[in-house]
Amino acid sequence: MAVRHRLIKADPSVVWDVIADGNRYADWVVGTGASRPSRGRWPEKGASIEYEVPLGPWRLSNETIVRRVEEGRQLELEILAGPLGTARFSIELREWGEHCLVIADEHPLQGAGGALHNFGAEAVIQLRHRTMLARLAHCCEEQAEQGHEPAARGLGVQENPGHA
Repeated sequence: MAVRHRLIKADPSVVWDVIADGNRYADWVVGTGASRPSRGRWPEKGASIEYEVPLGPWRLSNETIVRRVEEGRQLELEILAGPLGTARFSIELREWGEHCLVIADEHPLQGAGGALHNFGAEAVIQLRHRTMLARLAHCCEEQAEQGHEPAARGLGVQENPGHA
């Protein structure tokens, strides 16, 4: 189980606004291309986003689903990675003085990723998380420097849009 933490020099509300914006997922999650809401309202339970993962000349389409959310504090996701299987990813935010302590925790659930999980895979996930948390810190600290304004909530895909 890969657990990593980072102190981000921004208020937890700034960090939450970045991770709660499904359109910014690819800004901080390593290995993903442009992200877009696909179901529900991110980051509500059951909502999902889609994105592509470039692998040389190929692109894999992946989906991430919100399994549990405590607004402003924790987001637990299930990553559907096609032939690699699924993984659980949790990101927890803790107020730490004027800053935010972010704890990322990821482990495989099903499929090849779980069957082949070993020390080497764990090391790769640790490196990925180090880069991911650095990218998240950059996004959040830059937003905090520019003056934080809370993001609009409930952005996503409308299941049954009405017509006037």
